[in-house]
Amino acid sequence: MLHEIAEATRGFLGLLDDAQRTAAVGTMAADLRTRWAYTPGERPGVVCGDLTRDQRKAVHRLLACVLSPHAYAQATAIMALEDVLDDREGGSRDRHQGDYWTVLLGEPGDQPWGWRVEGHHLSVSVVVAEGRVSATPLFLGAHPARITYRGRTVAQPLRLEEELARELLDRMGRTARGLAVVADRPPPDLKTGNARRIGDAEPVGVTPAQLDRASRGLLVGLVRYYLDRLTGDLADEEFDALDPDRLHFSWEGSQKRGEGHYYRIQGPDLLIEYDNTDNEANHAHSVWRRRSGDFGEDLLAAHRASVSHG
Repeated sequence: MLHEIAEATRGFLGLLDDAQRTAAVGTMAADLRTRWAYTPGERPGVVCGDLTRDQRKAVHRLLACVLSPHAYAQATAIMALEDVLDDREGGSRDRHQGDYWTVLLGEPGDQPWGWRVEGHHLSVSVVVAEGRVSATPLFLGAHPARITYRGRTVAQPLRLEEELARELLDRMGRTARGLAVVADRPPPDLKTGNARRIGDAEPVGVTPAQLDRASRGLLVGLVRYYLDRLTGDLADEEFDALDPDRLHFSWEGSQKRGEGHYYRIQGPDLLIEYDNTDNEANHAHSVWRRRSGDFGEDLLAAHRASVSHG
């Protein structure tokens, strides 16, 4: 897997001219590495809309070598939705699916190195150090979240993010649901937003010990779905590190479809957030984060320790 990521990165670099390379290649400095956002706006690096066809395909190869097939399909759908949203807004904000930036944090062969592909509603960060790969925060959003024809869904990139959570909420029963639902109103956005660190918020909601066996399986399955945004080996490594008995699941807002809602799954080193509240609950955000490992912090700490001891 590491070899594939490095080769895809070298392939992208090899297609850039000198000016593009200067713009695209940054460093692992924390100010650049941890500066992320899911709102519209320019980013460091090179923007897809200014790249040639081959260069854009190389950016997509970066994404496809880290994301699982279904998550890569979600990412490309999210990018394409920028043109749908632009049409709905009458072009007032000049959105386009080319408005996604790629920045390299060093180059393959450096120790450590990484990259980020990011724009409105998409942020994929990769850090490579000590022969391992970190890929959180991993953010996917969608606006519109759901496109319909006569009440039937035509497109909904984050459908399972909502449906799997609703299945869990419905299955757990009234008593457990009373523990899981912690607020009648949802927050207006993800509670952690684009914070560089997620802190140590007290976990709330229902725990696996308070769920029946089937509901516990649904909770673990929902977490696994988020981890499976990464390709198999990377997702397996993350799942193996998970302590499923220490999870908390909480829900805020309405339980009725089409109304604003939010949920959170929290573990010792895990945070998953999902919200769909804005634009009459047709504007979804979702993120998977790790308290000790976002932006490769755990890998970088191990690297610094190995260098100092060396």
